[in-house]
Amino acid sequence: MKALKNRVLAVQAVWSFVDLVRNPDHLDRVFEIADAMSQQRIDVIEKMRDHFAKDPRGAAALRDKRRLAIRLDELLALPVGTLGRTYAEHMRANGLDPAAIPTLEARSELEFVRAHLYETHDVWHAVTGFTTDVAGELGLQAFYAAQAPGGLPLTLLAMGLLNTAIYAMGERERRLEAITRGWQMGKSAHGLFGVRWDELWNRPIADVRKLLGIDPVALHLATAA
Repeated sequence: MKALKNRVLAVQAVWSFVDLVRNPDHLDRVFEIADAMSQQRIDVIEKMRDHFAKDPRGAAALRDKRRLAIRLDELLALPVGTLGRTYAEHMRANGLDPAAIPTLEARSELEFVRAHLYETHDVWHAVTGFTTDVAGELGLQAFYAAQAPGGLPLTLLAMGLLNTAIYAMGERERRLEAITRGWQMGKSAHGLFGVRWDELWNRPIADVRKLLGIDPVALHLATAA
């Protein structure tokens, strides 16, 4: 029965991957691929858990399993230039709603790894400066790949490169630039997993980036069209 379920998941993941290559804006496919990979390759999630546990902040997050509660109206009332206001403006500008992000269970450390990465994804967008178009998403996935040994970022990067080669050669330079900068930023930055973003909402985003080791020069290059 388990073998049959794994085959079904594999087929669904392949179909989602093919659809993403054609239509990279179908973000629901990302969740489908992530679900399939997490159920088929527990060892990958375990490697990520072990990697995050080496950092004191990551170890504390895995122990406490605190979730991120977001109230956009309150964050929009913060001063311009703060992390919270920047994040809220990012969400509103892109028509995004935190409530639309799948809420995953976090009873175990492995479940918490997935849940935490899901619910902080757009905070990572805001703090790194990557946009939500294909180039920006690829840049952020490269950042993820540099920060932890996960399989999903590499899968999505492969999808993005295939989409570029087949459908969007005109975007080649911008997307490759974003991937390059995302990797460099991710390698040089401190680990973002487990950051207590709710304790930083009031801080100027420039200070938060400095605290986390995100190079503003690389940031500028990564988001430039």
